[in-house]
Amino acid sequence: MSDTVYTPPRVWTWKPGNGGRFASINRPTAGATHEHELPVGEQPLQLYSLATPNGVKVTVMLEELLELGHAGAEYDAWPIRISDGDQFGSGFVAINPNSKIPALLDRSGPEPIRVFESGAILLYLAEKFGALLPAAGAARAECLSWLFWQMGSAPFLGGGFGHFYAYAPHKIEYAIDRYAMEAKRQLDVLDQRLAQQRWIAGDDYTIADIAIWPWYGQLVLGRLYDAAEFLQVDGYRHVARWAAEIDQRAAVRRGRRVNRDWGDAAEQLPERHSAADFDRAR
Repeated sequence: MSDTVYTPPRVWTWKPGNGGRFASINRPTAGATHEHELPVGEQPLQLYSLATPNGVKVTVMLEELLELGHAGAEYDAWPIRISDGDQFGSGFVAINPNSKIPALLDRSGPEPIRVFESGAILLYLAEKFGALLPAAGAARAECLSWLFWQMGSAPFLGGGFGHFYAYAPHKIEYAIDRYAMEAKRQLDVLDQRLAQQRWIAGDDYTIADIAIWPWYGQLVLGRLYDAAEFLQVDGYRHVARWAAEIDQRAAVRRGRRVNRDWGDAAEQLPERHSAADFDRAR
């Protein structure tokens, strides 16, 4: 191992600016850093997010609900540019005290309801509209188990492998090796599961697929961290089959574009306020 030996101090102290690409927004304290009121549109649901994998989960979910005919799932999507620190504005912190995207405000009832954490938002919307989640029994338990599998596993892929492989200011062999091993183990979990059935939780497409695809599906499709070759993702053929099928869904193609302001211009829709915005953006 070629890594420099590091001996932790007796008491850790914060070193501002240390942390690579996201050093300017990382800090060891919570709460708002500035006053900023969030915009509010005319739709019943207000989404404040960005088209990272966690953000894509929710925009895909909303587009799937609309595809199913749930008009109450209409939403305004407002970009929260995390590199600029928008997530630390007072309005956003009031919806999500953890200052992470996505955050949802449901204004369809007499009192607004805030929902934060992507898995919680998927579950909230599934229950609100009675869709994409089995109603009871073993099927519901299986779906929720895979939903929470994703919530617990993806930080090892994103904050672990993704950070040290793609974003850390110095390549640390031990860290990359440790998290690459875990990322591949997780892909193998999914591959073995998807060898048995079409969808993650069983016979039907559910919020489990919607939660897992933006991370692991896009990884095997070559869209995350430029790491497809490094992780040899072509070896997970069942995940690849599943990922490609989801990628062709109309709602997924739309959801991927929402709150995106980078990459191919045809794939960008920084704000979304109605279905017509997709056509206008092109």
